[in-house]
Amino acid sequence: MTKADEQEYMSRAVQLAHKGLYTTDPNPRVGCVLVKADEIVGEGWHERAGGPHAEKVALEQAGEKASGSTAFITLEPCCHFGRTGPCVDSLIEAGISRVVCSVVDPNPLVAGVGISKLENAGINVDIGLCSDLAVNLNAGYFRRMKTGRPLVRSKLAVSLDGKTALANGDSQWITGEASRADVHTWRARSSAVLTGVGTVLSDNPSLNARLSRSNIDVMQPYRIVIDSKLQTPLDAKLVDLPGDLVIFINQETFLKSNKKVNRFIEQGVAIESVPGAEQCDLNVVMRRLGDLEINEVCVEAGARFNGAILEAGLIDEIIIYVAPCVLGDDSRGMFSIEPFKMLEEKIQFKYEDIRNFGQDIRITACLVES
Repeated sequence: MTKADEQEYMSRAVQLAHKGLYTTDPNPRVGCVLVKADEIVGEGWHERAGGPHAEKVALEQAGEKASGSTAFITLEPCCHFGRTGPCVDSLIEAGISRVVCSVVDPNPLVAGVGISKLENAGINVDIGLCSDLAVNLNAGYFRRMKTGRPLVRSKLAVSLDGKTALANGDSQWITGEASRADVHTWRARSSAVLTGVGTVLSDNPSLNARLSRSNIDVMQPYRIVIDSKLQTPLDAKLVDLPGDLVIFINQETFLKSNKKVNRFIEQGVAIESVPGAEQCDLNVVMRRLGDLEINEVCVEAGARFNGAILEAGLIDEIIIYVAPCVLGDDSRGMFSIEPFKMLEEKIQFKYEDIRNFGQDIRITACLVES
């Protein structure tokens, strides 16, 4: 088997893993391809938590042909009992002769133990093929496993002069239909869509994922509202939609607003109390989201909240849709933050991707970590 062949098989495994983009939370997206005598004898992908893992789907498809085959897997096979049994044991029992995996699983319950078990069983293991693709596909999962909090991605729609709305708050619509449709693909792949109470009061958003292709299976993301004083109306749109709604309030409000808290709880809304005088402590919020096994958060909010989360050092990635229009000086900006006194204080990002969406441009930028 040539290096080019191996690249092709692992690329196929990554392609399979992408099929779980909208459904695997809180699990990672994983694909597996079994190859024997230069022929694919089995392949599979993980569809959803509690369902069979990619390796087991591929092994079942291959049957007896799995013995002596090479397994190309985008993530280290699990070695513990979780919602399903260990994939490592299944690979060993099937007689797999070699395993090529893209990257070690950062989950402390795995973290190289699966690889060691395979090697101890006499199976050759190679690591690193297509690692960048595998990590990018599961960036939120890796972030949560390593830091205890999800990856935070802020979505913004702006004019050429960097404005998100007119001075009166009117922003529908700055960008075109193609950009707005793309936003829903990011919502759909996210574990949660998060906003501040200001956006709830001004826009009454749904915060759900609506894909134009009806044949795609989508898990609705958590809807998260940061609302220190519990101003969210009981009849807000996002209260009665399918999926989970969590409202974060501060501890003082929790003690003073028992009646409204209880009414929300009766409607199936989860109320989380966190420290914070005027505002909720956003670092605590993110740790709570990590405890909920939320991997990726899509922030859709105004300049004030975006500024607060940026200053807290919690934004990992920004997606900006830039429309070919100008709104003027009095219009609202992207981030309301304290002015810098020196240029060295700037918050540095790096461009990852720039592409056209209809009349607009989508810019993806990631935080440069110090």
